[in-house]
Amino acid sequence: MDVTLHLAQDPEADELLGRSPLAALVGMLLDQQVPMEWAFKGPRTIADRLGADDLDAHGIAARDPEAFTALLSEKPAVHRYPGSMAKRIQQLCQYLVEHYGGEASAVWDGVPTGTELLGRLEELPGFGKQKAQIFLALLGKQLGVRPQGWREAAGAYGEAKSFRSVADITGPESLVKVRAHKQEMKAAAKAAKAAKG
Repeated sequence: MDVTLHLAQDPEADELLGRSPLAALVGMLLDQQVPMEWAFKGPRTIADRLGADDLDAHGIAARDPEAFTALLSEKPAVHRYPGSMAKRIQQLCQYLVEHYGGEASAVWDGVPTGTELLGRLEELPGFGKQKAQIFLALLGKQLGVRPQGWREAAGAYGEAKSFRSVADITGPESLVKVRAHKQEMKAAAKAAKAAKG
């Protein structure tokens, strides 16, 4: 992996996401209940606070949980919920150490089908089906990981020329389109709920 991503809209943060499979996974994990850019800037902030050039699954998994929570809680906090996210990141890293030798890329390297890859992503702590599909779409659309049937396995997120998720963000213009799509979806869900009530 060595591509230029534009998810954090911050050159240093995006550079790390583009070369570090673990940083990309951690950014995806953080992408909930905060703006996308904040979530995807998180891995760079964590690496900086650890005094490292990259994230290391073994190192993070082995850290004292209270110390790791404190690291994420420093101002500015890495996430709106730094305590719960510190725990989730450590759980993810522990899982990667136990199942993939600590190598995040081993989750997808050489996986023959999109269905199998989706299953592997869904097994990761903190990754439900939707998050797994979005990450699968990101792998296929921007990171060159395209097992057979990846678009189908990613569902609507795998569609070409769509602006549904972080998988479709390649710069400021596409970020605006993805934001607009998310707002439309929220408005539609709110209207549907109101119609039922």
